[in-house]
Amino acid sequence: MDKLRLLYFLLGVIGPGGGTLLFIGLPNTSSLAENQPAGKVVYTFSVNSTSSLLVSPRIINSNPLTSAFRIDNSPPNYLVVTTGSPVLDFETTPSSFDIQIYMVDNTMDTNLQTLTVQLTDVNEPPVFLDNLANQVVLIYIEEGTAQGPIYTILASDPEDRISALKYSLTPASAPFTVSMTGIIVSTKTFDYETDPHSYPLTVTVTDSAGLSVNGSLIVMITNINDETPYFNMIATTFTIPEEQNPGTVVTTITAEDPDDAGFISKLYYSINTPNQYFSINEMTGVILVAKRIDAEARTLRLNKAISLEITVRDLPSGGNSNKTTITINIQDINDNPPVCTQYAFSQSVPETAVNGTLIMDLSKQCTDIDVDPINNAFNFSGLSGLGSNERFQLIPAGSGKIVLTGDLDFEDPNNIAVGNEYSLKVAVEDIAFPYYKEYIYVYIKTTPINEHNPVFNSSSYVFNVSELSPPDSIIGYIYATDQDYPFIGITYTIESGGSTLGATNIFWINPSTGVLKLSNYADYETTQKYILTVKATDSGSRFSTASVTVNILEANDEKPVCKPDSYRLSVPVNQATGTNIQNFKLTCTDRDSGPQSFRYFINSGNINNHFAFSPSSGSNVSSLILALPFDYSEGGDTTWNYNLRVLITDGNLNSQSLGGPVQTGTVSLFINVYIPGTTTAKTTTTPSAVYVVTSENVYSPLAWYIPFVSTIGALLLLGFLGGLIYLLAKYFPCRRPPKPDTDPLIKPQETKVKQDVFWEMTKMNTVFDGEAVDPITGNVYEYNSKSGARRWKDTKLPIIPVPVSQQLPMNPAEQTSLPVRSSGTPNKKVKTPPHAAKAEDVTNAAVPGTPNRLQTPKQSAPKVESENKSPYSRSPISPRRSPKVSPKIPKTPA
Repeated sequence: MDKLRLLYFLLGVIGPGGGTLLFIGLPNTSSLAENQPAGKVVYTFSVNSTSSLLVSPRIINSNPLTSAFRIDNSPPNYLVVTTGSPVLDFETTPSSFDIQIYMVDNTMDTNLQTLTVQLTDVNEPPVFLDNLANQVVLIYIEEGTAQGPIYTILASDPEDRISALKYSLTPASAPFTVSMTGIIVSTKTFDYETDPHSYPLTVTVTDSAGLSVNGSLIVMITNINDETPYFNMIATTFTIPEEQNPGTVVTTITAEDPDDAGFISKLYYSINTPNQYFSINEMTGVILVAKRIDAEARTLRLNKAISLEITVRDLPSGGNSNKTTITINIQDINDNPPVCTQYAFSQSVPETAVNGTLIMDLSKQCTDIDVDPINNAFNFSGLSGLGSNERFQLIPAGSGKIVLTGDLDFEDPNNIAVGNEYSLKVAVEDIAFPYYKEYIYVYIKTTPINEHNPVFNSSSYVFNVSELSPPDSIIGYIYATDQDYPFIGITYTIESGGSTLGATNIFWINPSTGVLKLSNYADYETTQKYILTVKATDSGSRFSTASVTVNILEANDEKPVCKPDSYRLSVPVNQATGTNIQNFKLTCTDRDSGPQSFRYFINSGNINNHFAFSPSSGSNVSSLILALPFDYSEGGDTTWNYNLRVLITDGNLNSQSLGGPVQTGTVSLFINVYIPGTTTAKTTTTPSAVYVVTSENVYSPLAWYIPFVSTIGALLLLGFLGGLIYLLAKYFPCRRPPKPDTDPLIKPQETKVKQDVFWEMTKMNTVFDGEAVDPITGNVYEYNSKSGARRWKDTKLPIIPVPVSQQLPMNPAEQTSLPVRSSGTPNKKVKTPPHAAKAEDVTNAAVPGTPNRLQTPKQSAPKVESENKSPYSRSPISPRRSPKVSPKIPKTPA
């Protein structure tokens, strides 16, 4: 639209249209008084047009340029009026304005005319040059401010800037004055709490022409913080019960501030006393519970009054303050049940406890931490459970003292509870509301007392055992009982009477079962009867003793012993039959058999039965006689040297009644047959008896010098005797007188004289500190590393040497030569002659300790009975115990 109007304007300027368009009353001049308000009509004109207006009359320009005028349409006229902005002041604005008014009709006809407006000066009153000109001025004065100027009025007269203006204030009663220069002054020092808080004033300024202007001014008296707050509450002591919830209101602290007008009169509250139980609302003064209060706490138990110092301040900081102290008493309530150190008690009571014995005082086990006596008092009641009222009661009632009122004899079946334990239940209860209650469980266990000694089922015991019974044989059973309940066990021990010479422990008793056994062989010949004292001890060290008699039954366990046990004899070939040979006799003894029990047998070597004993039985003395004559001339006899093995047995009726096997003793006789009167001596090998002595040390390891000195002495003696025998044999040979030649026609075949090996075993107590495996039998044996003594493991039987005749044969490849061990002499090889006699007549001189695989096949030697007929008698002997053996090869008589 603006662009279209501009186009019309340009067209109008360029040239008028074809219609008629006229301003009625323009151009013209009009007057206007200065400082007219908006809407003041300056001039009125009208328009004459043959067509309607496209653009109504409007101001398009002015000189000078201003926006103080506008055109209002008020048909049929148009009015030029003031806009009020800017205000046309004769003193400050141009005095004349040329206003150009333009219009356009529908025919595009235009017209432009000018209106000149002349300003006229008008006499005006003074005007304010400050805020009084257009508003009410507020002046603030703090209370307590000294008298003096508070405001300066600024005003002027637009027409007369030289003449002085007059100033005045109303009301005149106000404590203010104005000077001729327009300075307003206070005439007093104001107090906010006693004086009015504001003073409304009217300021009048008058010029020289009497014209005046009024302004409004209000003097405000401002409050300052110059007063101290004060508390206006009456009560300072308060009481609350304990256990209040946090946030519970205790009381409200009230205070006032004389400076109660304005925001500065706001009061702030605080608690100065350090505490954990209360807090205060700083704005309202309300005291609250901050933490649950427990009157039983250590800090409150002695003093339940809590003092708090309260401060009120009229400013958050730096203001005036005041203080007061209040007291809050904490009231105890019954809020705690009785508390016990524990609620299950176990008490052991001996079965011998008497009636009236105090079992337990529960009052010492329970407490109530409430402070007031009425709240911390409690009692005990309701004793119930197994054994209550019958054996246990609270005496006195409610005291908590459990007293025994019955019998607890452990052995009485009527008193045995479950597990010998009584279960009691007691209630501990407050005597004040709300009557808190707890239950206590008391377990009373009856403990047994060792009141009774063990009692044997017999006052004495008598047992019989054969002397042949081996160790670990059961002799009998000993039994004792104990009346104490429960029965825990009895331990059996042998106190005395269980030892004899050579064996310190003959008997052993099982400590748990009372089974009496042999721990070693008993010997009837040493001790026939043992009287033992057996003690039965219970778990409480109570004991009883009983006498146990063990009779050792005699048995045939001793073999006959004869003297001499070996002998060398010579018998002439023409010895008469039935005669005693060289008056030789055997004298035999047997500790467990009588003389009439002996029998004599020649077991081996009695070729052609030439020899016999008389008597052959029923006597302990028997002579060797020639039973059959010799027959060398006819060839009936070929043997000149006889090695007789004589067996002496005790197998008579008496031995059978004693029980046990028949025992056999042995004697070796070496008989040389010679021809009386021959001049040529027969060269024979004198049989010799080989003794192998095995001993085991019984001396202490500390007495090492005993075997050392003994060994040195024995070696020196043997050396001396050997040298002496050598000299005697060298310088004094034995020679026989010549005898008539009675040689047989047939020479006897060359034979070897058998050699008997005798073993002498000495039993000794030995400590066996090593183990090894026998390479022949594969059995394990123990040995003493110092003495070389051995025995089979798991038994106390010593290793018995094996006679040469019972040893196993060696491989054929080893028959030609045999190493012979001899103490102190180097090994030598012995060869078997190719023309050897019968195998049973040939004796190998191998050392008994030689392993079986080193012995010549089919060798035989006199059989030697071991001390014990043990299945272990085929064991090898330690090499270090090998005796000195000098084998000799017999020669055929010349």
